[in-house]
Amino acid sequence: MMTNLFSTFDPSTSLFNMSINWSSTFIGLLLIPSTFWFIPSRISMTWNKINSNLHNEFKTITGPKSFNGTTLMFTSMFIMLMFNNFMGLFPYIFTSTSHMTLTFSIALPMWLSFMLFGWINNTKHMMAHLVPQGTPNALMSFMVLIETISNIIRPGTLAIRLAANMIAGHLLLTLLGNTSSMISLSLMTILISSQMLLLMLESAVSLIQAYVFSILSTLYSSETY
Repeated sequence: MMTNLFSTFDPSTSLFNMSINWSSTFIGLLLIPSTFWFIPSRISMTWNKINSNLHNEFKTITGPKSFNGTTLMFTSMFIMLMFNNFMGLFPYIFTSTSHMTLTFSIALPMWLSFMLFGWINNTKHMMAHLVPQGTPNALMSFMVLIETISNIIRPGTLAIRLAANMIAGHLLLTLLGNTSSMISLSLMTILISSQMLLLMLESAVSLIQAYVFSILSTLYSSETY
């Protein structure tokens, strides 16, 4: 029996005192069939099209000054997050992206690497970002403080945004599912219909949140050069 509502997100499956819930992070690899490696195939052509569109999208944001292969990192991150978000919609599969352990572990190292690269190689450029153009002289010191704080909390906002959006939809589905044993048969059809609509909404949220996380990471990286 659940001690509280959020205990549905607790890792509970273990083997030899090791939590194996996090193995669901790699379950997306099982969905890549062997036909993917047959070239040409519809699956490989679809993925190439998706990767090409994502590359063009991220390349537009990073600009011509970015290093070659930069977009590959963000494309890979988007696909990984998208797979994990979608896997969490299936019953009895651990939703790894609903935990700050995963989201913060992705956001913090990226933000630190961007900041170290920017402050070491483009110090003047990073200093200029602390004072927006057109700021009055009287507000410059105040704007530096605000920009510094907003810069520091970026990895936290990235991690919390993804985890909170994943938790919110799952909590709502859990609440509706727990009431199914206490309602009449006539209301059951309404409940199932509402859950199907929520599942469609959560599918869209899974895709959108992976895209938002990747786009914001790309925007943060573009500010360092």
